[in-house]
Amino acid sequence: MFPWNLTPFNKDTIKKLQQMQPEEIEKYVNEMLGKMMPAEMQEMNFTKGSNPFNISAQPTTQKFNQLEANVFETHDDVYVIIRVKNKNSVHNMRIFHTSNQLIIEHFPEAEDKHTITLPAIVKRKGARASYKEGTLEIKLPKSIHLQYTEIDIREYE
Repeated sequence: MFPWNLTPFNKDTIKKLQQMQPEEIEKYVNEMLGKMMPAEMQEMNFTKGSNPFNISAQPTTQKFNQLEANVFETHDDVYVIIRVKNKNSVHNMRIFHTSNQLIIEHFPEAEDKHTITLPAIVKRKGARASYKEGTLEIKLPKSIHLQYTEIDIREYE
């Protein structure tokens, strides 16, 4: 039989928790978390809306010197949207990418170079860029092929 009376949630603790007010429960939880978490984590105040685990579905806007890029991903692609004020600067622009970065050179000035970190791994081929009405849209297909290798299991007797 399991010794339930030795667990930290015995009858006295349960009675005490049932009689507590919401403010007292919050204080109790914060005390317990304070004992268990390292000092760096204690400086964060989770109850004031600064949740580090909150992931928003909004596109991220990254500013680089004079470049403002909206980066977001769909199920199949990663998109980078850049506002271009001068249509002629598109002709001088050079765009490269690695598996996780987009590199833009000669925009807005000839000596400028910007690197944008992508939110997902992308394929080497299949990227395209299109310019329309002051907006440059770069579409990069995601790489769904995960490189993994099977490991053989040996039996020793």
